Amino acid sequence: MSDRILIAAAQMNCTVGDLPGNAARILEFTERARAAGAHLVLTPEFSLCGYPPEDLVLRESFLRACRRELESLAPRTAGTALVVGYPELAADGRRYNAAALLRDGRIAAVARKRELPNYDVFDEKRYFDAGQEACVFELRGVRFGLAICEDVWFGRVPAALRAAGAQVALTINASPYHKRKQATRLGVFREWIRDAAMPMVAVNLVGGQDELVFDGASFVLDARGALVRQAPFFEEALEIFAFDGAQPLPGAVAPELPLEAEVYRALCLGTRDYLTKNGFPAALIGLSGGVDSALTLAVACDALGPERVRAVMMPSQYTRQMSLDDAAEMARRVGVRYDIIPIQPVFEAFVAALAPQFAGRAADVAEENLQARVRGTLLMALSNKFGSIVLTTGNKSEMAVGYATLYGDMAGGFAVIKDLYKTLVWRLARYRNTLSDIIPENIIARAPSAELRADQTDQDSLPPYDVLDGIVEAYLEQSRAPREIVAQGYAPADVRRVVELIRKSEYKRRQAPPGVRITLRGFGKDWRYPITSRYRDAGDLSL
Repeated sequence: MSDRILIAAAQMNCTVGDLPGNAARILEFTERARAAGAHLVLTPEFSLCGYPPEDLVLRESFLRACRRELESLAPRTAGTALVVGYPELAADGRRYNAAALLRDGRIAAVARKRELPNYDVFDEKRYFDAGQEACVFELRGVRFGLAICEDVWFGRVPAALRAAGAQVALTINASPYHKRKQATRLGVFREWIRDAAMPMVAVNLVGGQDELVFDGASFVLDARGALVRQAPFFEEALEIFAFDGAQPLPGAVAPELPLEAEVYRALCLGTRDYLTKNGFPAALIGLSGGVDSALTLAVACDALGPERVRAVMMPSQYTRQMSLDDAAEMARRVGVRYDIIPIQPVFEAFVAALAPQFAGRAADVAEENLQARVRGTLLMALSNKFGSIVLTTGNKSEMAVGYATLYGDMAGGFAVIKDLYKTLVWRLARYRNTLSDIIPENIIARAPSAELRADQTDQDSLPPYDVLDGIVEAYLEQSRAPREIVAQGYAPADVRRVVELIRKSEYKRRQAPPGVRITLRGFGKDWRYPITSRYRDAGDLSL
């Protein structure tokens, strides 16, 4: 008979390519787990090298460096078994997404990922061969089956583990976040648990890596699929999961977050890690008096601290006093450095230089975009001089239909709210004010405007945002054809216009900075449409 088994879930924030740093963190978590009496420590998928390493995996020197770091870890884990995720270069030259069991000072077993995801943000078939064998090992009288992330999204691998004698499934994960992702995970895993009739321990990565955010929330399900343990969301944690033989014992279950809180924490984590891991000392934001830049400023301050954030207002002759007042008030509330740089003299100099070329032509979008580009140039000059990264302030609704200016408001290094629809921007602004009142009500309540001409509002050229967001979401995330979107109740003229704007704006999106992904399909790894394309769904243009 086995006695109690303590399994430590090391919910780590790893950095891609920082092999010594990640190894040191693994050892730190292992030592803490050993002090707590743990018999086994699980670290996330690719904990040794960070996830996703992308084309680093194609470099043999990188794979060999990972192997050397792994071998140096093995002798330092005496007394506690440790599972480490790493990219394996096999003797025959094949590459695998692997997990090593380090035990008694050596590599005791290796699990190789069998289900290689190749959809959404995943591209693992580009890099890896699929494993073939079930990995099962015994610890204190219980047989554990070891799997890697996608392996447990389908029933084939859990069934193979069960057939090989496993009593408990262990899975190490780098499962990226999107809205309500944890509910999706639990729903999928419960399906095969009912068939395999064995409990599962899942440890998940936490942190930001370029556009991806990993939400943690490591958990234990019993053999009936009931959630008996759950680690916190969006933060590092060392959770000790107790088992009586093969039966998990109940314990703390971190609660799910409301949607607005979940998304806001994802934005903060993604922004903090992007700047910190890439060595940017501070963030720079063009503050306009509108809700998009206000929310971006709020996230930046919460992610980095106000001492690492600078806001700049760049008014033109079209900037209303309300915008000046609201921007100044928000900067005061959050406590950031705030500067005002009027753009009118620079704009007039550009117009004068272009006057011979523009002679005989009425002012139009060229002059409007020129204002945005003056602002972008000023922000990038400040960025170059002080080393701060410019955070752009465009949302997903705008990026979808091209309501953004290349080399203007799109100029910058990271797009915090790039994957937020405008309607969600408003919701998050109100949510943030429930924590502390930092965004002036005028900013949230006023009609949105780019203020590039007199009395301009966004709705002069776009449908209302609730309509626009509904059409964009149906087309982008649900892959609905225009006729299907019309059938949902949207006006044919609105659908036709929005879909055509989405198509025409692809060249802009390709030049946009990365930003935090929070939807099932963002404008990043999981959006790969050609810029040059004449394809139209049958009947698209005759709605």
